[in-house]
Amino acid sequence: MTADTATQAQSQPFQAEVAELLHLMVHSVYSETDIFLRELISNASDACDKLRYEAIAAPDLMADGAPPKIRIVPDKKADTLTVIDNGIGMDRQELIDNLGTIARSGTKSFLSRLTEAKDGAGLIGQFGVGFYAAFMVADRIVVTSRRAGTDEVWTWSSSGGSGFEIAPGSEEDARRLTRGTEIALHLKSDAKKYLETYEIERIVGAYSDNIQFPIELVPEEGEARQINSASALWQRSKSELSAEDYKQAYRSITNAFDDPAMTLHYRAEGRQSYAVLLFAPSSKPLDPFEPQRKGKVKLYVRRVFISDDADLLPAYLRFVRGVIDSEDLPLNISREMLQNNPQLAQIKKAVTSRVVSELENLSEKEPDVFTGIWDAFGALIKEGLWEDHERRQKLLALSRFTSTMGERRSLRQYVENLKPNQTEIYYLVGASVERLKSNPKLESAGARGIEVLLLTDPVDAFWTAAQLEFDGKPLKSLSQGDVDFGPIPLLEEKSREDQDKPAADEDAIVAVIKDTLGERVSDVRASQRLTSSASCLVAGGEGPDRALERLLAQQNRGALTKPILEINMRHPLVMAIATARDAQKDLSLLLLEQAQILEGELPEDPAAFAGRLNQLVLRGLVTR
Repeated sequence: MTADTATQAQSQPFQAEVAELLHLMVHSVYSETDIFLRELISNASDACDKLRYEAIAAPDLMADGAPPKIRIVPDKKADTLTVIDNGIGMDRQELIDNLGTIARSGTKSFLSRLTEAKDGAGLIGQFGVGFYAAFMVADRIVVTSRRAGTDEVWTWSSSGGSGFEIAPGSEEDARRLTRGTEIALHLKSDAKKYLETYEIERIVGAYSDNIQFPIELVPEEGEARQINSASALWQRSKSELSAEDYKQAYRSITNAFDDPAMTLHYRAEGRQSYAVLLFAPSSKPLDPFEPQRKGKVKLYVRRVFISDDADLLPAYLRFVRGVIDSEDLPLNISREMLQNNPQLAQIKKAVTSRVVSELENLSEKEPDVFTGIWDAFGALIKEGLWEDHERRQKLLALSRFTSTMGERRSLRQYVENLKPNQTEIYYLVGASVERLKSNPKLESAGARGIEVLLLTDPVDAFWTAAQLEFDGKPLKSLSQGDVDFGPIPLLEEKSREDQDKPAADEDAIVAVIKDTLGERVSDVRASQRLTSSASCLVAGGEGPDRALERLLAQQNRGALTKPILEINMRHPLVMAIATARDAQKDLSLLLLEQAQILEGELPEDPAAFAGRLNQLVLRGLVTR
């Protein structure tokens, strides 16, 4: 930073995504404008939390002895509403970084959703860009800040256009602000209601009552007074709290607008003592599959905020939000120490088991509530089937699937529906339920009334590779290895008659097809899966299923192996190969190519496939 920079105001453009977001805020039509105050208070609370944490290692940061607090100052003469905290504060670069850019993945997706959403306020809270919500009610914002432990005061100002101005603070700013941040909103003409004390108290009571720091309202007349309870709700007894208390705590802790679908509140005593207050949301978050897979549970030590990314639950439970407050961890624990702390590992193990148990209880006692959680977060929970060996059977029992028998089927229901002599649980992995229902690999299972799980989440291709079993019954893919449905009786007489029809000469036809296809396939064999279709492709018994192979290939993490072509020896197209000497090559290639199309793949040479199909159709028309 040059000397000129230190004494002169500088204008800087917003990051493109911020400019687009501000355009939406300035021209906002959202009815829930109250969110701006909740978000500013939440940011102020975070700043106070950070100050308390940094002051553990550097006590001089709080040398003045003033405890962290938040003040709200309405000024009807100036038409300003000011939110002030004496937290950690920001230096010049932090003001630029924090208020001029959005350093978060998925921003484009968020902006798209925000443009289309009816509940824009809910999305703003979920995505953590709450500061910019202030532009819904203000036509100009001035932020004055001094980082704790420094002498410099800086001001950031913007009217919500294409950029902002950053300048050194005045001597008056320096006298007024010993540390922390002051955000002055110059309110729009239609937002003057937020200068009324009863409006401010209403919003704080609804959304910020459980903020741990005192929130003081400084009216133009009269004494400043605290307007929130400022208590760590998770430290209170369950008997003291109502459902409304928990709902307000959930919204305050998570910055969400929905209601919690599940609330878990308890205190652990024994070798370790800690309080737990966790929630499962009732609505799906904006970015559940963000690459970092970060959790949303905050770690406190004796009511002092330590970290919001302490990895307190496994990644597959990252939808769970809330607080864990330890009485035993050292206050000066660093973020690096958190990664390998044995006490924290024990807490994580115990709390994870408790969350899974609570989901089990919900599935049995409140199935409708559990169904809502599963519909929103089931794809995440299924990640645990691959990652969490210890709780795999519990998670399998919790899982719900779409199958050929209906939706939200449990494996317990599946096992109760087993057919005579059925010893395996069958499934198919694919892109959509509609496409799977038309998959020819279901034909023989359908003729016997065998239920098949239809798995369409991307994670399904991974966890099914773990060779799992449930209630002693192994899970078996209909796209991999041999399948023998022979011992399971057929449902209808017609199906039995079809099975009794004479089949083609298997050895001769397989030899012709193998000779034609050569290296395109790893093998050709008669199928136990098909009853009406001519052919299908399957993977061998070793290695990944074809669905997983395709997924890995799309991510350049592996290549597709050569499939096995299975053929229906009773299908007219297959039987024709024995007699149609001049068309044997075309018919053999057609069996492979139509199987590829049914798998959602393109034939190796689409033009040659179209020409071959045209010739066969014309040949059939001529011989009529």
